[in-house]
Amino acid sequence: MSFLIRPAMLSDLQPMYEMAKRTGGGFTNLPPDRKALTAKLERSAEGFARTGDGIGDDLFVFILENRETREVRGTCQIFSAVGQTWPFYSYRIGALTQHSVELERTFRADILNLSTDLEGATEVGGLFLHPGERSGGLGMLIARSRYLFIRNHRARFAERTLAELRGVIDEAGGSPFWDGVAGRFFGMNFQDADEFNAKHGNQFIADLMPKHPVYIAMLPESAKAVIGVPHPSGRAAMRMLEEEGFSWEKYVDIFDGGPTMTVRTDQIRSVREAKDVVVTEISEKLGEHIDGDKMLVAVGELAKFRAAYSWTEARDGGVAIDEVSAAVLGLTVGDTITQVPRW
Repeated sequence: MSFLIRPAMLSDLQPMYEMAKRTGGGFTNLPPDRKALTAKLERSAEGFARTGDGIGDDLFVFILENRETREVRGTCQIFSAVGQTWPFYSYRIGALTQHSVELERTFRADILNLSTDLEGATEVGGLFLHPGERSGGLGMLIARSRYLFIRNHRARFAERTLAELRGVIDEAGGSPFWDGVAGRFFGMNFQDADEFNAKHGNQFIADLMPKHPVYIAMLPESAKAVIGVPHPSGRAAMRMLEEEGFSWEKYVDIFDGGPTMTVRTDQIRSVREAKDVVVTEISEKLGEHIDGDKMLVAVGELAKFRAAYSWTEARDGGVAIDEVSAAVLGLTVGDTITQVPRW
């Protein structure tokens, strides 16, 4: 099968909605709401259409398409800079150390501090792969294609990039972290708050969330146990982020307590290792059982961006590329591509 990453279009609304219904909650960037998804696709179209350099309030939504069946099988997103419309809140885990001379003891208390430290960073998120396709490296194809897009449009993105991982959700669809922290102040359960955030943004957090530090020792054990812990389905995503150079710097999501990973954008592995080369030949003699190296290949700017796995081989000062992926990507001899090795 041949899979292609391409910009999402309004005609992708229905398959995106079907994928959103499969997420199981806590997936703010892919809400199962047609109106919210339509707004995302319209905003994405505006981002792809904007040609000027410089960081804006852009959203880019991408689709994984099976080119043989024309089915949409996955999606991902890039926010050029978070916190442009409303504050981008996180909790930062800090510590307060105090010493008692009389008791001859030092006390260290871990604290959740409400923070907008990450405001202005680029965010990669909204990654969802259809359960029937979770093999063959397609999750990595979706994830890493975003970094090639960032590299090839570098002026449109920030110096720092973040990724929020979904936190632990219980069998009833609730969040132990929400119940132990914010839920006490908002009078709504996690599902309602998460849905409201997905549709309307998190300004209500600014309006209602207490600004004072929260002492972790005072939280219920169920909440403490999930701070900075990813949802079981997100562990593979966390490993992929770590492979790219992301790390956890004690920031957690204000809704479910999941870890927020960060990295300097220019230090993302796929950004650093990618190379631009010219296609000098399209060959039928490249493939898994013949010759060549399997690469992640991208071509095109903005709305014309495409990415796919391809077989390439250095040849005549450029590269030869297999004819199947050349057809998928719409390549001809003389085109410049961006490629990075598949891990």
